[in-house]
Amino acid sequence: MSFSSFSFSSDLSDSAPVAPTSAHPLAPYGWDAHWEAEFAPYARQGLVPGRVVRVDRGLCDVVTPAGPVRADTEFVVPRDPMKVVCTGDWCAVDPVSSDPLYVRTLLPRRTAFVRSTSSKRSEGQILAANVDHAVVAVSLAAELDLGRIERLLALAWESGAGPVVVLTKADLVPDAVTRSYLVQDVEAAAPGVPVLPLSAHTGDGVDVLAAVVSGGTSVLLGQSGAGKSSLANALLGEDVMEVRATRDVDGKGRHTTTTRNLLVLPGGGVLIDTPGLRGVGLWDAESGVGQVFSEIEDLAADCRFQDCAHESEPGCAVLAALDNGELASRRLDSYRKLMRENRWMVAKTDARMRSEMRRDWKRRSAEGRAAMDAKRGNVR
Repeated sequence: MSFSSFSFSSDLSDSAPVAPTSAHPLAPYGWDAHWEAEFAPYARQGLVPGRVVRVDRGLCDVVTPAGPVRADTEFVVPRDPMKVVCTGDWCAVDPVSSDPLYVRTLLPRRTAFVRSTSSKRSEGQILAANVDHAVVAVSLAAELDLGRIERLLALAWESGAGPVVVLTKADLVPDAVTRSYLVQDVEAAAPGVPVLPLSAHTGDGVDVLAAVVSGGTSVLLGQSGAGKSSLANALLGEDVMEVRATRDVDGKGRHTTTTRNLLVLPGGGVLIDTPGLRGVGLWDAESGVGQVFSEIEDLAADCRFQDCAHESEPGCAVLAALDNGELASRRLDSYRKLMRENRWMVAKTDARMRSEMRRDWKRRSAEGRAAMDAKRGNVR
């Protein structure tokens, strides 16, 4: 399979932005009739619209109709970490002539890509706001981690953005048959998601991705060493992002990108480049997980019991599919892991969920003891 002959079709119309107000100076950054209507109340207050292109320690770079400005976020410091200023946000700022200049408020977000933080306070962290396409970059120069791809796709679907998987450094897998098998493995882990092998080094496949991201806002996600900065430079047509070599031993690299930057693409659309993601914890992403594992969700609809856990219940359509080879055991294991993790995360902030989980544990424990007693002949 050659890069030039590779193609895919995908309906991303659900995430397509409203037609831009082309004459507006912010149109290249995604300004459209929707944002114009959202901003109208603030325009009457004499404030100026802008889009956040970078955030750094309580200050942010905002592009406005008059050009880029540096603004303080002091007036947008909520208790809820989900409402902090983030790259991709649309906001209302003081007139450019103001000194100091503040971000006064954020416009309601269309979408938000959120992961859980490593803190013990059960908080979510917004990686990018108002995103239409989530581009998951995976290096073919390293061993594929299908579970990590599924995890990122779950967060992407949950965010409201349309996911795309790009297999970078495809030039380092010269054998077409091997490359084809790798693509098929990822496609099996990403049902309904476009999967595109490409090479930022040779340019093969980059034009296909450029066509996908030319409409709306895209966020580029992946581990350090996945080739995100090289891909961003290829899409931009110039070396804007710094690139570092990866380690030969595991294909990983140091963080080249240290902040989230919003960049205008020459072919249309904007790109948010993000630092490499070491940890990708789920944050209330049950529907996203369900969409990644849509074949399991479809099978579950035929289970005998509505609350079937797909473990040992009689009449379980999922286990039947596992036994007859219709469902891969790796997929079911990954589904169980992500669903379990997501329930734990939700339970940290949801008292009712914690209560339901405790009842579930007690029920399963009782069933387990009853099964052992029956096996030993100790039937009461």
